[in-house]
Amino acid sequence: MNQVIMLEVTFDFNNAVNTIYPVILKDQQEMILIDCGYPHFLPLIQRAAEAKGMDLGKLTKIVITHHDFDHMGALAECKSAYPNLEIISSGGEEKYISGKEKSLRLQQAEALYDSLPESEKAAAENFQELLRSITPVAVDLRVKDHELLPWCGGTEIIATPGHMPGHISLYVKACKTLIAGDALVIENDELGMANPQYTLDMAEAKNSIRKLLTYEIEKIICYHGGIFTGNCQASLQKMFGK
Repeated sequence: MNQVIMLEVTFDFNNAVNTIYPVILKDQQEMILIDCGYPHFLPLIQRAAEAKGMDLGKLTKIVITHHDFDHMGALAECKSAYPNLEIISSGGEEKYISGKEKSLRLQQAEALYDSLPESEKAAAENFQELLRSITPVAVDLRVKDHELLPWCGGTEIIATPGHMPGHISLYVKACKTLIAGDALVIENDELGMANPQYTLDMAEAKNSIRKLLTYEIEKIICYHGGIFTGNCQASLQKMFGK
């Protein structure tokens, strides 16, 4: 049986309650986790999976949509707990996930540091230390745009650069569901683009949204915001004033 299961991982962050929404794809052969949260989040993800009747001990793969710390922070913990896991990403993100090159988010934070007011520099230094603390993990399989994988009857990799240059989303054809990573967010029940502050190339991000308009999408799962089941096509078009 093919299943697309959205996990709800709730936690305190900066004195506020927050939730992220990793996804599990499950069929007769595979159980695949898409993104794995912040550092030290493995117990939270395990509990969120158990709440949905899932045992993470049966995981076969983890897909990382991009190398941001809230998407791959717990990857090393997952690999240590489940050493047979296959780690998957785009070729563009692999060099950062594996630690071959410095994280683009860290590069961005370092470049902005000198322009910050003194009152913000301590927090900025702490953020940089958090980024430096992420343990890299080797990627076993690099996937590319429009690659069709057999998961859940057919899952297409969609390159959705902008937020990060190698960002990918996944389209599960059988249920017309888009797993958007950070290409899209949901705020106040509205579908929107990722925060420009954390999007490295807004023009590319908009092009990625235009690309998504070519898919027949009935549900969108956003890592930040959860599931959107409204008129996906109209909501995507609205971002361009159409």
